[in-house]
Amino acid sequence: MTEPDTSDGIVLSAMSRAMAKSVLAGVPLEGDTWAPDYPLADEYDAVRSFLSQEDGNPESAVFGLYVIRDAVSGVAIGGIGFFGAPDADGVVEIGYGIVPSMRRRGRATAAVRRVLRIAAEHGATVVRADTTPQNHASIGVMRRAGMTEWRRSDELVFFERRLTGPRGQDDHTGGAP
Repeated sequence: MTEPDTSDGIVLSAMSRAMAKSVLAGVPLEGDTWAPDYPLADEYDAVRSFLSQEDGNPESAVFGLYVIRDAVSGVAIGGIGFFGAPDADGVVEIGYGIVPSMRRRGRATAAVRRVLRIAAEHGATVVRADTTPQNHASIGVMRRAGMTEWRRSDELVFFERRLTGPRGQDDHTGGAP
């Protein structure tokens, strides 16, 4: 069995149905540990959507939800995920968040780089995300992860990463994806 990559300070673990139910209940599963400010309020809608999936097994879906954990302690510190599989053009959208107590440590950037790699390895051609113009931290995360601004409105700034080459992989962020 291959050990998870922890070189960037995080471990991504696929969201299970049991974990999703515990997030909604606000109570960790037995043996699990969460940062005091986990889960984030904006994770609830994604988790509810995850639990409502009836086709196939959402736990095994590559383009699903992931818990972001601190690599040293194993504590849940945030979430990241896809808003579904790539569309007909290979475009997929992501969302992410890190609890306030663990921000400004590179964890969100690491998580975005990881899902860019996952998307590339599974046939996506473009990864998109958005944030508000006032969310300078999130704008910085996406830029550091190699995403570029492609559109802006008064309410949102839209970023994307075009994945090129074999299986969608590219190399202009120092190996990520």
